[in-house]
Parts: sequence; structure tokens; C-alpha cells
Amino acid sequence: MNKSQLITPRTLKGFRDYPPEVMIPRERLIDTVRRVYRSYGFSPIDTPALEYLEILAGKGGDETDKQLYKFQDHGRRWVALRFDLTVPLARFAAQHINRLGMPLKRYHIAAVWRGENTQRGRYREFMQCDFDTIGTRSNAADVETVLVIHDLFREIGFSEFTIRINNRMVLAGLLERLELSDRSTAVLRTLDKLAKIGHERVAEEMVSTAGVTDQQAGQILQLAEISGANDDVLRQIEPLVSGSRTGAEGTAKLKELLDAVAAAGVQKKYVALDVSIARGLDYYTGTVFETFLDALPGIGSVCSGGRYDNLAELYTKQELPGVGASLGLDRLLAAMEELGMIEKISTPAPVFIPYFDKDRLHDYLKLAAAVRAAGIGVEVFPEPKRLGVQLKYADRRGFRVALIAGEDEFRNATCRVKDLQSAQQQDVPLETDAESVIAAVNGILG
Repeated sequence: MNKSQLITPRTLKGFRDYPPEVMIPRERLIDTVRRVYRSYGFSPIDTPALEYLEILAGKGGDETDKQLYKFQDHGRRWVALRFDLTVPLARFAAQHINRLGMPLKRYHIAAVWRGENTQRGRYREFMQCDFDTIGTRSNAADVETVLVIHDLFREIGFSEFTIRINNRMVLAGLLERLELSDRSTAVLRTLDKLAKIGHERVAEEMVSTAGVTDQQAGQILQLAEISGANDDVLRQIEPLVSGSRTGAEGTAKLKELLDAVAAAGVQKKYVALDVSIARGLDYYTGTVFETFLDALPGIGSVCSGGRYDNLAELYTKQELPGVGASLGLDRLLAAMEELGMIEKISTPAPVFIPYFDKDRLHDYLKLAAAVRAAGIGVEVFPEPKRLGVQLKYADRRGFRVALIAGEDEFRNATCRVKDLQSAQQQDVPLETDAESVIAAVNGILG
């Protein structure tokens, strides 16, 4: 092949490769997510990346439909890549719930695709980590969703974050009073932009696209911009939705949720009522959640969700109400990197064995096997190069410990155990089972 035929290696805009130093912390974070979800009884499922277009279209709103990656397959069927994991869950539940039973508590960790404008921490292909409870309208399931989010962020290592909570029934109650229930979808989509575009532009857009009056837009924004302690917010909400059964029910559910979360031991600083939260997706009907990192609020919500009681109605006549949330894995990783919470390493194995005595490959492999048998990851260098070259490789990859043995060490039945971070080293006996070597390695790794 001549040079003119070479293809320039590159990735599509909004997509990226994941080298080891990115993938290793990513997989560790996924392990933490799985552990927390399972601790609450959520079980894993998976669904196809590709669905019939009719399954996905119209479920997230007009803007989401514009972002769908859709095409005709070889059978001339219209199909699309999933834009989230909740709509496929609704299809999955409608198809399998009679066999699985209710309530169905599932988690799903997988890639989704949206052809949207890229931004900090946001790509066109990204990983979501969802958990949902299907088959109950009980507010207890909404409470548990908050508890899972709280435990997840604490387990990841965050001590300063805020789970902002609202209930769409409160907003719906005000719209009832204003005789705008038939325009609720347009109003809520616009309101969801409040943090991004501000009061004046939201008011203008409500008037121009949702067909509300200036006075009505002002009353909606008055409700959305209520702030203060949770009890104060509740007191301010009540007169604005008085006379609306929907609004009163939403307010009562919020109070019940806050009381239950506090009873479960969650500190008040982690949960805040935010009446401006509407969530842009059309399928939410009740409680909605957005989670922000106090140190990086500008990166946006890193874990969002809510209650959706009607999502599966297009697939089945059976009632399948649900509630859940989704962790935006890649956005969270971008935030953690910015906050210095991610250790840059390129190897999952902490121990490195240089292979520099070309006649001792079997001995190196035996030593590695003994250390691995003790539950410690080991990499053996594949070629008998100079020790200095191999130790530079070990430093670059981020190994913690090197086990160094050459002709003299093997003759004396010893092994040099070197801490690659502090450069301290010690010679230890090299028994058949490498017990002393393993003890020294564990001493370094802690």
C-alpha cells in the first residue's frame, strides 16, 4: 500500500477513545455503582443498542427526536440507537413483566447515543448507569431512589453534593390554576432551561412558544424561583397551588419524601427542594431528581431521574408505573478528573516483574503465579531487556511495586522488593511459595 492510500486515523466529533488511564478509573467507578445498586436489591439487565424507531421516537420530546441516530437497516426497517435506557426499559418491562413479576428492580449500565452539541463532560456516545423500580406508585420507591443516589455519591468519595428534588405535580397544579394544563409539555420544556438561559429568556420563550401570557409566565417563574430551607419552600408553595388537588398531592409527597429521607439518616445538606427542576424529557409525571457537585455546579447534573407512571402505556394495557435515576458516568468522571480525584495509572496490576535474566523466564513466571495466587495482580515484562529500560516502563505505567531478581538473587534465594513510589527497597527470602515476598508486597500496598 502506498502512502496515498493510507487512511488518517481519527474519531468522529462527539466520540472518543478510552486509553487505559481513562478506562481503569472508569471500570472502578462502574464496580462501585454495581455494588451500591445491588446493595438495595437491584438486578442487572441488558437490552439491544438498536431498537425499532417506533419504540424510541416521541418518547423524550421533539428535541430528543432530533438527536436520534436513525436509519434503515438491510431489511429496510427504520431503526434507531437508544438515546437513554429508560425507554428501552419500558419496552422490556411490557414484554417480560408477566414472567419477571412486580415490583421489578433493575439496573442497567450501557452506552447510549444522542446527536447533540458536545460540551464539557458531554459526548454523543456516553455511558449511563440506570436503576429503576417498576410496578409501584408508592412514594417509598421515590424515597429509596434518593437513598441510592446519596449512598452512591458517598461511596464514590464525595462529601459535598446536593440532590435537588421537585415534583411535577406541583408545577402541574399551578398550571391547572392558570388553565394551562393543555400546554404543560411546552411550558415544562421551557422551564427546564431556566438555569441555562435565565429568567428573562425563559419568560420570553414561554410567551412565544407555549402561548402563555406575560402574567402567567411571571406566576410560573415565581413558583420556580422559590428558594430557602426545605420547610420554607414547602410553606411558600402551598398558597400558589391552593385549590388544585394535583398540586396539593405533589406538595404532600415532597414533604413525605423529605421526612422519610431524614428518618433514614441522610443529612439535610444533601437534599434540597428546587421547584425550578422540571426535567426536559416528556415522560416524567411525579418526583424528579437532579444531583450537583457543590465544587463544580457548572458541569451540570451528574445523576438525574424521576417518576414516570405512563411511559409503558404505548406498549401494554397493563399499568407499569416506575421511578428511577441515571448516573452520567462520563460527565462524573470528567468532574472527578477536574477535582483531582482520579489517579492516573495505565495498569490494573500493582506489581511488576522485570525479565532481565534471559535464562530465568520459568522462575519469573513461577514467582508471578505465586503472587497472583495471593490475589495480587502481576505483570511480567515480555522481553529480556536491560533492567533500567524496564523500570522506566514500570514508572510510566504506574506500577506500585517491582519484584527484582537476577542471577545473584536467584543464587541466594532472595528477591528485591522495591516501592516504586518512594524508591525504598528491601531484600527478602524467596521461598517456593514466595510467602515473604507476598508479605512485603502487601506491606507496601497497605
